[in-house]
Amino acid sequence: MNFDFASIQDIDGWMELLELVKDSFPGLDQDAYKTGLYESILRKEALVAKKDGLTIGTLAFSYENKDLIFLAVHPNYRKMEIAQNLLKKMASLFSKGTQISVITYREGDPQGLAARNLYLNFGFQCGEFLVMFDYPCQKFTFIV
Repeated sequence: MNFDFASIQDIDGWMELLELVKDSFPGLDQDAYKTGLYESILRKEALVAKKDGLTIGTLAFSYENKDLIFLAVHPNYRKMEIAQNLLKKMASLFSKGTQISVITYREGDPQGLAARNLYLNFGFQCGEFLVMFDYPCQKFTFIV
């Protein structure tokens, strides 16, 4: 399994994975997402996990805003620490003491059980409640 910065050649595989998990991302506009992904790749703000050429994990983040924008793992490759390894790789790119945030589901939302558990087990702390794309969410923060 390889964990590395995504390249332009990874866009098709990334979008194929997105198609598998899109229902977990309320308000997702795939066309706008693809444009943003291209820009993230050019800024070295996109990480990809691959196994035998298949994209099995993706993570996009922002150096400027210090946030995790997107994290997904192929349904057939979950519970294999792919998400944790992507988070570790991302965290290693920030200076010690940097606060990174992510927006995820609120407690009690069955859609967010796995994501919340992942972030809490990684060391993120629960933060403010928000509404994004007309959906109740919560901000989590992590100090590198």
